[in-house]
Amino acid sequence: MTGQTVSASAIGIETPVVILCGGEGTRIREVSERLPKPMVDIGGYPILWHIMKLYSEHGFRRFILCLGYKGWEIKRYFADYRRTLSDYTSTLSHDDQATFHDARGDERWEITFAETGLETQTGARLRTVRKYIDSDHLLATYGDGIAPVDIHALVSRHLSQGKLGTVTAVHPTSRYGEMQVEGDAVVEFNEKPTKVDGWVSGGFFAFSRRFLDDYLEDDPTLVLEQQPLQRLARDGELSVHRHEAFWMGMDTFRDYTLLNELWTKGQAPWKVWPDQDHAS
Repeated sequence: MTGQTVSASAIGIETPVVILCGGEGTRIREVSERLPKPMVDIGGYPILWHIMKLYSEHGFRRFILCLGYKGWEIKRYFADYRRTLSDYTSTLSHDDQATFHDARGDERWEITFAETGLETQTGARLRTVRKYIDSDHLLATYGDGIAPVDIHALVSRHLSQGKLGTVTAVHPTSRYGEMQVEGDAVVEFNEKPTKVDGWVSGGFFAFSRRFLDDYLEDDPTLVLEQQPLQRLARDGELSVHRHEAFWMGMDTFRDYTLLNELWTKGQAPWKVWPDQDHAS
């Protein structure tokens, strides 16, 4: 398939999206003391929800969530999700059936909640959920990074290159105030993070199913970003999808504050879905 442009529909929208949701968020304790990191909210919705909305808008609605730290909080959120958002009538009987009166919260998502261990590392979490992946390809990302990535373009790149893996490359942001200096004077000072030169992994992967079998060992300490991806790159089996636009990981309280400010002002670059079901 090398050299041939292929649309995302070539792998089918039934292709699962694996999201690594096991992190504790130790560097963002101000807001994540009670919650797993993917449940830290932006505008009242967990960052995990924002990530899933992005994939859903591109037609991918099957999710496998790799749970770890306080995974029950993620299960509980989605168990109550539609009842929280929608008007409904409940029978309050032994089967507790509900009749919903509107479409709010009707995401039409299929979610597999996989307990992958408290201390398990990212590569091992991915290996653990192999049994739930029934397709030739899969998409994968982290539960704490957000960007308006063109998922169709990512998949097209992955298929056209014919390699086992594709990683989305992004420009990192500076966490310090950027100054423009002329002589002995500061002529411009930018307080908010700005894009800097160079590329880093922004997550948002596409993999062939073979990657899980051939590159992920049965080792709970296996870190995806270390031996597996390093070996994949050395073998010439890792292609790149460049994303020039906004990207940010929610690592610190500063990140949390900035992402919420963007959402509140209606300036969230990652919001590619309409407002019809959810207020912004």
